[in-house]
Amino acid sequence: MPDLDALLDARTRRPAAIAAAAAARRRPATLFGPHGKLMIIAADHPARGALRAGTDPFAMANRVDLLDRIQSALERPGVNGVLGTPDILEDLLLLGALDDKVVIGSMNRGGLAGTSFEMDDRFTAYDAASIASAGFEGGKMLLRIDPDDPGTVKTLEACGAAIGALAAHHRMAMVEPFISHRVDGRVRNELTADAMIRACTVAAGLGPTSAYSWLKVPVVADMERVMSATTLPALILGGDAEAAYGEWSKALSLPTVQGLVIGRSLLYPSGGTVRDAVDRAVGLL
Repeated sequence: MPDLDALLDARTRRPAAIAAAAAARRRPATLFGPHGKLMIIAADHPARGALRAGTDPFAMANRVDLLDRIQSALERPGVNGVLGTPDILEDLLLLGALDDKVVIGSMNRGGLAGTSFEMDDRFTAYDAASIASAGFEGGKMLLRIDPDDPGTVKTLEACGAAIGALAAHHRMAMVEPFISHRVDGRVRNELTADAMIRACTVAAGLGPTSAYSWLKVPVVADMERVMSATTLPALILGGDAEAAYGEWSKALSLPTVQGLVIGRSLLYPSGGTVRDAVDRAVGLL
């Protein structure tokens, strides 16, 4: 279990320890693990107020427990990266858990889950300069495109600027695109091949260069058709693990798919331990 006293001591009495830990971190020699793919643990959900895992609406609300689960996942062979917001990544830095890992900072967290302004997904966490300063390998942004919400264009513009800024620092821009709609007041992503093709082609064209752009996409029906819409490298995001392992395996056989970015379904598995769930996912690679 993570040492809470040590974390509190650093945060209250030695805040400069965070920057020192980032500077001392051993950076990975490559983006890819021994299996030739990326295997990233996603842990940026809480900053959007999305704490649910399975049937528990506050599963991710205990930070020490969450950190313990992330550390358990990062220690497994074949796991070579993590995605998180500053608070989580800085805790992991202080715990010495990020050596040799691909670290991706989550950037736009303004579109809080369940709010009237959810589609106005402003950049309220990392920016390109802070990602580069920390020595991290890239930044991730969520791009939800609602045809009925004129506020979407602000997110499009902000994502384009972030892609350019990350490229200027030679850092990966991981874009997670969706076509989204409000249904009974809630934002729902349209998980069809046609919708994902539209979302991916829009995302691929953002920014002054696509040299450092990657896509983060869900598994939908007809993934071969979806992935043929762009030459950008892609990572598959998670879903319900028990239902998804077979679909993840099929998607990984496509030429542009370069790995997995999985969060709650591995950190809070419906059965077994975190280690069991992670090892099973790594086995697909």
